[in-house]
Amino acid sequence: MTPTTSAVPILELRGITKSYGTVKACAGVDLRVDAGEIHGLLGENGAGKSSLMKVLLGLVRRDAGTVLVRGEEVALDSPQEAAELGIGMVHQHFSLINGLTVWENVALGDNGKVNKQAICADIAEVSARYGLTVEPDARVETLSAGERQRVEVVKCLRRNPQILILDEPTSVLTQAESEELFAVLGRVVQEEGRAVILISHKLAEIAQATDRVTVLRKGCVAFRAVTADTTPQLLARQMVGREVSLGEEAAALGLVPADKRRKDGGGGPEGQQPVLRLAGLTVDQGGVRLLADVDLTVGPGEIVALYGVEGNGQATLGDVLAGLIPPTAGTIEVTGDRVDVTRPGALSKAGLGIVPEDRHHSGVVLDMSVAENLTMKALDKVSGRFLLRRRAMLAEARRLADEFNIVTPSLDAPVRSLSGGNQQRVVLARELSGHTRVLVAAQPTHGLDVGAIEDMYARLRAAAAEGVGVLLISTEFEEVMALATRIAVISSGRITGALPVSEATAERLGMLVGGEAA
Repeated sequence: MTPTTSAVPILELRGITKSYGTVKACAGVDLRVDAGEIHGLLGENGAGKSSLMKVLLGLVRRDAGTVLVRGEEVALDSPQEAAELGIGMVHQHFSLINGLTVWENVALGDNGKVNKQAICADIAEVSARYGLTVEPDARVETLSAGERQRVEVVKCLRRNPQILILDEPTSVLTQAESEELFAVLGRVVQEEGRAVILISHKLAEIAQATDRVTVLRKGCVAFRAVTADTTPQLLARQMVGREVSLGEEAAALGLVPADKRRKDGGGGPEGQQPVLRLAGLTVDQGGVRLLADVDLTVGPGEIVALYGVEGNGQATLGDVLAGLIPPTAGTIEVTGDRVDVTRPGALSKAGLGIVPEDRHHSGVVLDMSVAENLTMKALDKVSGRFLLRRRAMLAEARRLADEFNIVTPSLDAPVRSLSGGNQQRVVLARELSGHTRVLVAAQPTHGLDVGAIEDMYARLRAAAAEGVGVLLISTEFEEVMALATRIAVISSGRITGALPVSEATAERLGMLVGGEAA
């Protein structure tokens, strides 16, 4: 459908400029969004998308430019003013309070007396309407990343925003869940005259869900068009500023050409002992079975994907392999040796590295320096008898930063000052810096732009080529098809089946995700 342009847009940004010191994050950005449309906003990390949205939400003050809502110029001096104007956003990084329940988080910001029954009724109505199931009494700290994402969306939609900003909303949703979400949003914006700004790196998603698209590059508008008049190749080229080979970069852009799927699916090298073996791994918590008799092997040089809908045990398995929670039953072997997971650091000492699904929560210490984060697992190299040897720490950090192309103003800069892609490189460099035999990568490209995703894929393939066994935990169909040699599917805490990638299709994997034989 070709979108129609209304006389007065629901939102218009004119000449928005915002600088941080000498860095110009937004340089005269114009953006028009009409009622009844979903508008795609594309750009690599650092292109200016986040700064533009912070201006729109009243989180930062613009240096220059004008914001108009329904034709009226507004100041947008605070988030409260933005909310009163009907502007809401689902952020890429979660803003929930772990110690509170879902309904308590949803209620935050409400005025007047808090009525649990009414709030839970609102949650049920929004959940049913948008196909986003959440449990109101669940404590947020027990939820997976995908479940937290749903809570964020429900929390925002409950406030009935007229202008809704979605920042990578499907990064932890399955393809079916994503399609359902956009189908409902498309219907709502047309029937109720709302508008959605969709920020995503997935070109297939942008092409399917949006009416118009705007591309930012280096703080400026590089391209704008009716989505139906574009192609994935054109959008990719405008986004990164160079020609893009979709054959090599398709998974990073949310596209997987059939002729580019790997055909070498099946097992590790013949006759070689697995570098990782999980046998009968079971986890019970609070009377609930989170993992049930999980059996899985990863061979040296093999990339095995664990695929499924978020909330089906992936996060629990990641916590077990990170040494955060002990299994109720079962064993873990690394290079043939059983690991006593009750001993702190035993898995790491055995040669297992992990890239956690939430790098901010458990991958890096945001307020510590780049050098300190890089050398956390190499204290024997950088410390003396009692104190850290700063010169040795900086030398080791510089080696890793150069090897993994980590872009940072200084090794002493806090990790929070780095882009998402560079933060993820810090985690990967640290986890591969020792004698790593197994690498567990959980949602390793969550929230990264196309360039950072390409780099992550190359790093994972390079690690496998050097004999490291890689366990990739992902909800991205395109990602597992692009990287894995074997795909195991998890549903309700159980492995429901495994396929070589050459035999895997969306339909067969979907059946396994649903607990059916494929």
